[in-house]
Amino acid sequence: MAHILIVDGANVVGSRPDGWWRDRLGAARRLRAELDEWHAGQPPDSIDVILVVEGRARPLATEDATGVRVVAAPGEGDDTIVEQARDAARNAQTTVITADRALRERVRAVGAQTESPRWLWSLLGNE
Repeated sequence: MAHILIVDGANVVGSRPDGWWRDRLGAARRLRAELDEWHAGQPPDSIDVILVVEGRARPLATEDATGVRVVAAPGEGDDTIVEQARDAARNAQTTVITADRALRERVRAVGAQTESPRWLWSLLGNE
């Protein structure tokens, strides 16, 4: 069974004070590139990565496909993340990456696990 990793793009990008607020789309692209690089090093069919973006980062979902699936939330990302987690948790172990406490509770209620942005940055080698 594959593992599904769902990334709260705005929350993860916002967890690092690197000037992301000046270019939200660029920050989301950098995160996707790091996720792609990590994903490429995983065993085939072992993990799927979904990056949920919102606001000014939404155009990322219309760019060329990579190993990471990008989903643009129509509004704020929380509802979209919960929907993605609910669908994913039916068939696979699912982990949502976010520091948002209320969102963490919501995705746990639909069967997903949670990890923090710090955990993800460490996984990506950028702690």
